[in-house]
Amino acid sequence: QVQLVESGGGLVQPGGSLRLSCAASGSISGINIMGWYRRAPGKQRDLVATIGVGGTTKFADSVKGRFTISRDDAKNTVYLEMNTLSPEDTAVYYCKYSVWRITYWDDYWGQGTQVTVSS
Repeated sequence: QVQLVESGGGLVQPGGSLRLSCAASGSISGINIMGWYRRAPGKQRDLVATIGVGGTTKFADSVKGRFTISRDDAKNTVYLEMNTLSPEDTAVYYCKYSVWRITYWDDYWGQGTQVTVSS
């Protein structure tokens, strides 16, 4: 089992910034991918950004150039730096931890943290 603890959400004005953190603990080792997804009101949960153990990143087109993802493997933590936020970024943000278990990917989700962009 893997436990994920998210932090850093909140209310921010348009154009502002926020940093989300997600710390993983438990059965974590080997090949893994950490990432962030979000679910806006009335929409499905979509990819925001992911980062592999080697540092390979992937971003949704809507956040490219505004969001940065990074990880600290010593702390088993992934960060999402969000800049130039707009109301369209309002959503519940979920941390995801995927670990390779020899023959399959084992996925774990955080509880979600609300990000609201509003004036």
